[in-house]
Amino acid sequence: MKKIIAFAGKGGVGKTTSLVLFLKYILDNKKPQDILVIDSDPDANVADVIGREIQFCDTIGGKMKVLKDKIQSMKLSPNTPKNQLIESDVYNCLIEMDDFDLLEMGRQEGEGCYCFINDVLKRVIDTLSINYDITLLDSPAGLEHFARKTGRNVTDLVIVSDPSKMAIHTLKRILEITDELQLKFENIWVLGNRFPEDLQDVLEKEVIETRKDRVKLLGFISGNDEIAKINLTGGNLLEISSQNASYLQAKKIFSKII
Repeated sequence: MKKIIAFAGKGGVGKTTSLVLFLKYILDNKKPQDILVIDSDPDANVADVIGREIQFCDTIGGKMKVLKDKIQSMKLSPNTPKNQLIESDVYNCLIEMDDFDLLEMGRQEGEGCYCFINDVLKRVIDTLSINYDITLLDSPAGLEHFARKTGRNVTDLVIVSDPSKMAIHTLKRILEITDELQLKFENIWVLGNRFPEDLQDVLEKEVIETRKDRVKLLGFISGNDEIAKINLTGGNLLEISSQNASYLQAKKIFSKII
């Protein structure tokens, strides 16, 4: 069964770190699988966490800026099939790593609405994910990703929260928006990141109070000095020890998803 798993939540709660730990968990299982990682956060945080430098020109945002400039400066014929150009650019942005492929959305530059590009990107991403056993999606901070209905084919939504009122507020708003937009996820998981043990019951209570059968508490990952150092000074989070305490916690709880 193909899985499309999105990590969402307030900025700074550890979405990207959680996604990369999940990616390490999959890779450590040694089961041959085709994996696609889509970083839709404009800051390209996945690349940072795995020690890879990505230039803006190699992101979808960079390609779209070039195309937009050509259209606005009348350098493209009106009869040029723009949809095909966009699709070609997206495929050219795929970065082939040793064990998975990475697609960086990148930031948008310039003013104005470019709705037809966004629409084509949605279709291309849907088409791409069909070719992979597992697709991991790092959602932008906040709620815009869901308001644009770009998460409609996600099977599992993982909402990450740290021990803060702001993060829990964002969690609640994401759940409200998924109902308002009638987004149908097979599972909605709540992951507590950097939660002290004496505060875990607060998040557990919030999950119970949603009164939604499909919203489940995934578990908790403790704060970790080794992970914090990688996030601060650079390095590849995929290379942390498989005996790292937080990673062992992550392996146990991620087995609920796959």
